[in-house]
Amino acid sequence: MQAFSRGSIPRRSTNNNEVVMLHIIKSLTDSFFSLLNEDPVRPNIPTTERVGDNKDIFVLRDTNDKVLAITCVSYQNNVPTKESELFEKVNNPDIAVFYTIWSYAPGAGKTLIFDAVAHIENNMPYIKRFVTLSPKTEMAKRFHLKNGAIVFRENEETVNYEYVRV
Repeated sequence: MQAFSRGSIPRRSTNNNEVVMLHIIKSLTDSFFSLLNEDPVRPNIPTTERVGDNKDIFVLRDTNDKVLAITCVSYQNNVPTKESELFEKVNNPDIAVFYTIWSYAPGAGKTLIFDAVAHIENNMPYIKRFVTLSPKTEMAKRFHLKNGAIVFRENEETVNYEYVRV
């Protein structure tokens, strides 16, 4: 029987039936923490700001610890319109805000978004909405719309997409 590290949830990928795991970075000493320096979407957000209360970093990895995709989430009470609103301290968050995602393998970003949402739904039932704070790029638009999100709001410098639960 395969042993999985704490914070890793095994599942089968829909793409090629390989076993992938959802790993959650909870500390600065996590073995995957240094990969946050590779964030192509929000490289200006310090990596140390991404870990802590009301924040999660989800990593999709295979059984050999090969990282397939990474996303960062902030839990808030309001849908932010700009980066400076991402890390407001709130007592009772009810919105998961995905503010960056990047992938090292085709299809891994989609798998990661859906696995992260499922994990949040199962472990944080008080989270009622799943939105993004995305850059105004064609790549972000294509990714989120293709994966079932809707445009919730277009802001001056960002777009909020929402993954609506059915």
